[in-house]
Amino acid sequence: MTDGQKFGEEFQRASKDGFDASVRSLGEVNKGLQVIAATVTDYSKKAFEDGTRAFEQLIGAKSFKQAFEIQSQYAKKAFDAYVAQLSKLGEMYVDLARNAYKPVEQAAAKAGVPNRFRSA
Repeated sequence: MTDGQKFGEEFQRASKDGFDASVRSLGEVNKGLQVIAATVTDYSKKAFEDGTRAFEQLIGAKSFKQAFEIQSQYAKKAFDAYVAQLSKLGEMYVDLARNAYKPVEQAAAKAGVPNRFRSA
C-alpha cells in the first residue's frame, strides 16, 4: 500500500469519525432542546395558573389594602419563581452544551487532536 493510499484511508476514517461525532452532537442538542422546551412549557402553564388565581383573588378583595396585599404576594411569588426558572434553565443550557461537546471531544481525542478547552 502506498503512502497516498494510506493517507486517503486515514482521511476517510477521520472524515467519517468527524461526521459521526457531528450527528451524535446534534442528537444531544435535539434532546436537550426538547427537555428545555418541555420545562418552559410547564413553567408557562404554572405561571398562567398562578396569575389567574391571583386575579380571581383580586376580584374578591374587600378593600384596597387587601388588594394591595394580594398583588404584593403574587408579585413576590412570581418573581421568585421566575428567578428560580432562569437558574434552572441556565443549568440546563450548560448541560446541553457539555453533552453536545462530548462526541466532538471524543472524536478529536481519537484523531489525536489536543483539547485546549479542558481545564488543567
